[in-house]
Amino acid sequence: MIEIIPAIDIIDGKCVRLSKGDYDTQKVYNENPLEVAKEFEANGIKRIHIVDLDGAASKHIINYPTLERIANATNLVIDFGGGIKSDEDLRIAFESGAQMITGGSIAVKEPEKFTRWIDTYSPERIILGADAKDKKIAVNGWMENTDTDLISYLNDYIKKGICKVICTDIDCDGMLQGPSTDLYKEILENFPNLYLIASGGISSIEDIEKLEEAGIPAVIFGKAIYEGKVNLKDLQQFL
Repeated sequence: MIEIIPAIDIIDGKCVRLSKGDYDTQKVYNENPLEVAKEFEANGIKRIHIVDLDGAASKHIINYPTLERIANATNLVIDFGGGIKSDEDLRIAFESGAQMITGGSIAVKEPEKFTRWIDTYSPERIILGADAKDKKIAVNGWMENTDTDLISYLNDYIKKGICKVICTDIDCDGMLQGPSTDLYKEILENFPNLYLIASGGISSIEDIEKLEEAGIPAVIFGKAIYEGKVNLKDLQQFL
């Protein structure tokens, strides 16, 4: 059964969503992310993905008070990402209640530090965020493209112990036009034991069903819920 992981993206302490990672497209869905988290939990959700978009843009963790409030008031398993660039950021995230963190830009810019985190905290708690545009890695809140090939990049980190990867196709994110199922299939063909978490583009329950049929272990999505394209009650079949 595919794991369902709703996303809560945060700017200024509010629950927002962007399109293709463009900060100019932000739309506020709830002033209080804790309300959103509690609703997810009430509908049987066990795990959420929180993204500190202010942190991603500022290159250090910012919205950890919101993380702490959600962690203290729910029993949700929380994966937290966005702006985690230093040992201090990592410490704050874990002490604020994150069970796992996702590192994206740091894994590209400072691979030795990120590899040390994997070794220190275990691959169960450190997730690789592999955000891609045209199969090339993008960093810094998707504002900077690189020439790094996605498959080669994943291969390097799997050799270093990574076992969980969140892969977002930037062109799909927030567009409600369907996920990059073929890309995820290609990744799993190369790395069949990888716990691959698909992210971006979910527009319907059917999209999730197709990912499940393709053998994708987990999926992150948010805008489809906030825009009413996916009803939380309809997710019961996956829970």
